[in-house]
Amino acid sequence: MNPSAQIDIDAPLAVVWDVMTDTGRYGEWNPFVERAETAQPAAVGNPIVLHVVWANGRRTRSPERITALEGPTTDPVSGTTTALMSYVYEGLPARLGLVRGVRHQRLTQHPGGPTTYDTVEEFSGPLVRLAGPGRVADGFRRHAEGLRQRAEREASSRREG
Repeated sequence: MNPSAQIDIDAPLAVVWDVMTDTGRYGEWNPFVERAETAQPAAVGNPIVLHVVWANGRRTRSPERITALEGPTTDPVSGTTTALMSYVYEGLPARLGLVRGVRHQRLTQHPGGPTTYDTVEEFSGPLVRLAGPGRVADGFRRHAEGLRQRAEREASSRREG
Protein backbone atom coordinates (compact mmCIF):
# COMPACT_ATOMS: atom_id res chain seq x y z
CA MET A 1 0.00 0.00 0.00
CA ASN A 2 1.35 3.41 -0.97
CA PRO A 3 -0.05 6.05 1.40
CA SER A 4 -1.45 9.08 -0.37
CA ALA A 5 -3.61 12.17 0.03
CA GLN A 6 -5.15 14.67 -2.34
CA ILE A 7 -6.89 18.00 -1.75
CA ASP A 8 -8.04 20.98 -3.81
CA ILE A 9 -6.77 24.35 -2.61
CA ASP A 10 -8.46 27.64 -3.50
CA ALA A 11 -5.17 29.47 -4.09
CA PRO A 12 -2.83 30.04 -7.02
CA LEU A 13 -0.27 27.28 -7.46
CA ALA A 14 2.60 29.74 -6.90
CA VAL A 15 1.23 30.57 -3.44
CA VAL A 16 0.86 26.88 -2.53
CA TRP A 17 4.41 26.23 -3.78
CA ASP A 18 5.75 29.09 -1.65
CA VAL A 19 4.09 27.65 1.47
CA MET A 20 5.20 24.10 0.65
CA THR A 21 8.84 25.01 0.09
CA ASP A 22 9.14 27.39 3.07
CA THR A 23 10.24 24.52 5.31
CA GLY A 24 11.35 26.90 8.06
CA ARG A 25 7.71 27.80 8.75
CA TYR A 26 6.21 24.30 8.82
CA GLY A 27 5.67 24.54 12.58
CA GLU A 28 3.17 27.35 11.99
CA TRP A 29 0.75 25.24 9.96
CA ASN A 30 1.82 21.62 9.49
CA PRO A 31 0.34 19.16 12.01
CA PHE A 32 2.28 16.20 10.54
CA VAL A 33 5.78 17.58 9.89
CA GLU A 34 6.26 20.15 12.64
CA ARG A 35 9.78 20.96 11.50
CA ALA A 36 11.91 20.30 8.43
CA GLU A 37 15.64 20.95 8.74
CA THR A 38 17.41 21.65 5.47
CA ALA A 39 19.71 24.25 3.97
CA GLN A 40 17.87 27.26 2.56
CA PRO A 41 16.94 27.62 -0.12
CA ALA A 42 16.06 23.94 -0.50
CA ALA A 43 17.90 22.24 -3.38
CA VAL A 44 18.11 18.81 -5.01
CA GLY A 45 20.68 16.68 -3.23
CA ASN A 46 20.25 18.43 0.11
CA PRO A 47 19.58 16.34 3.18
CA ILE A 48 16.31 17.18 4.93
CA VAL A 49 15.34 15.93 8.39
CA LEU A 50 11.59 15.79 8.95
CA HIS A 51 10.30 16.03 12.51
CA VAL A 52 7.11 13.98 12.30
CA VAL A 53 4.17 14.06 14.73
CA TRP A 54 1.93 10.98 14.56
CA ALA A 55 -1.80 11.23 15.28
CA ASN A 56 -1.19 9.71 18.75
CA GLY A 57 1.22 12.54 19.60
CA ARG A 58 4.40 10.49 19.32
CA ARG A 59 7.27 12.09 17.49
CA THR A 60 10.07 10.78 15.30
CA ARG A 61 12.81 12.10 13.05
CA SER A 62 12.92 11.00 9.43
CA PRO A 63 16.18 11.60 7.54
CA GLU A 64 15.52 12.21 3.84
CA ARG A 65 17.30 13.63 0.78
CA ILE A 66 15.65 15.96 -1.73
CA THR A 67 15.52 14.26 -5.13
CA ALA A 68 13.28 16.64 -7.11
CA LEU A 69 12.43 20.31 -6.76
CA GLU A 70 10.68 21.48 -9.90
CA GLY A 71 9.18 24.92 -9.39
CA PRO A 72 6.00 26.06 -11.12
CA THR A 73 6.01 25.71 -14.90
CA THR A 74 3.09 26.36 -17.23
CA ASP A 75 2.44 24.33 -20.35
CA PRO A 76 2.06 26.86 -23.18
CA VAL A 77 -0.60 24.80 -24.96
CA SER A 78 -2.92 23.68 -22.14
CA GLY A 79 -2.14 26.51 -19.72
CA THR A 80 -1.81 23.94 -16.93
CA THR A 81 0.76 24.80 -14.26
CA THR A 82 2.59 22.06 -12.34
CA ALA A 83 5.28 21.75 -9.67
CA LEU A 84 6.95 18.83 -7.87
CA MET A 85 8.92 18.21 -4.69
CA SER A 86 10.25 14.72 -3.93
CA TYR A 87 12.54 13.19 -1.36
CA VAL A 88 13.85 9.75 -0.50
CA TYR A 89 14.00 8.18 2.98
CA GLU A 90 17.57 7.60 4.18
CA GLY A 91 17.08 6.13 7.66
CA LEU A 92 18.78 2.94 8.88
CA PRO A 93 16.03 0.63 7.54
CA ALA A 94 16.61 2.12 4.07
CA ARG A 95 20.38 1.75 4.33
CA LEU A 96 19.85 -1.91 5.26
CA GLY A 97 17.48 -2.44 2.33
CA LEU A 98 14.52 -3.22 4.60
CA VAL A 99 12.23 -0.26 3.84
CA ARG A 100 12.61 2.19 1.02
CA GLY A 101 10.38 5.19 0.57
CA VAL A 102 10.14 8.01 -1.93
CA ARG A 103 7.62 10.77 -1.28
CA HIS A 104 6.28 12.87 -4.13
CA GLN A 105 4.29 16.08 -3.60
CA ARG A 106 2.72 17.31 -6.85
CA LEU A 107 0.82 20.51 -7.52
CA THR A 108 -1.42 20.96 -10.57
CA GLN A 109 -3.57 23.93 -11.56
CA HIS A 110 -5.69 24.04 -14.69
CA PRO A 111 -6.58 27.53 -16.00
CA GLY A 112 -9.16 29.15 -13.73
CA GLY A 113 -9.28 26.18 -11.36
CA PRO A 114 -8.05 25.40 -7.86
CA THR A 115 -4.60 24.00 -7.17
CA THR A 116 -4.66 20.26 -6.59
CA TYR A 117 -2.13 18.97 -4.06
CA ASP A 118 -1.37 15.27 -4.47
CA THR A 119 1.13 13.35 -2.35
CA VAL A 120 2.15 9.70 -2.33
CA GLU A 121 4.85 7.65 -0.62
CA GLU A 122 6.16 4.85 -2.82
CA PHE A 123 7.20 2.17 -0.33
CA SER A 124 9.20 -0.95 -1.13
CA GLY A 125 11.20 -3.55 0.78
CA PRO A 126 10.46 -6.55 3.00
CA LEU A 127 9.48 -4.55 6.10
CA VAL A 128 7.12 -1.98 4.54
CA ARG A 129 4.31 -2.92 6.94
CA LEU A 130 6.53 -1.83 9.85
CA ALA A 131 6.72 1.65 8.29
CA GLY A 132 3.02 2.00 9.14
CA PRO A 133 1.46 2.90 5.79
CA GLY A 134 -1.88 3.62 7.49
CA ARG A 135 -0.45 6.11 9.95
CA VAL A 136 1.59 7.71 7.16
CA ALA A 137 -1.61 8.13 5.09
CA ASP A 138 -3.28 9.77 8.11
CA GLY A 139 -0.31 12.12 8.43
CA PHE A 140 -0.50 12.97 4.74
CA ARG A 141 -4.20 13.86 5.10
CA ARG A 142 -3.43 16.13 8.06
CA HIS A 143 -0.51 17.68 6.15
CA ALA A 144 -2.73 18.31 3.08
CA GLU A 145 -5.45 19.98 5.16
CA GLY A 146 -2.90 22.17 6.95
CA LEU A 147 -1.37 23.16 3.61
CA ARG A 148 -4.83 23.99 2.23
CA GLN A 149 -5.69 26.21 5.19
CA ARG A 150 -2.34 28.01 5.19
CA ALA A 151 -2.21 28.58 1.41
CA GLU A 152 -5.81 29.83 1.28
CA ARG A 153 -5.12 32.29 4.13
CA GLU A 154 -1.91 33.42 2.39
CA ALA A 155 -3.70 33.88 -0.95
CA SER A 156 -6.46 35.86 0.74
CA SER A 157 -4.00 38.16 2.50
CA ARG A 158 -2.07 38.72 -0.76
CA ARG A 159 -5.31 39.68 -2.53
CA GLU A 160 -6.18 42.14 0.26
CA GLY A 161 -2.65 43.52 0.52
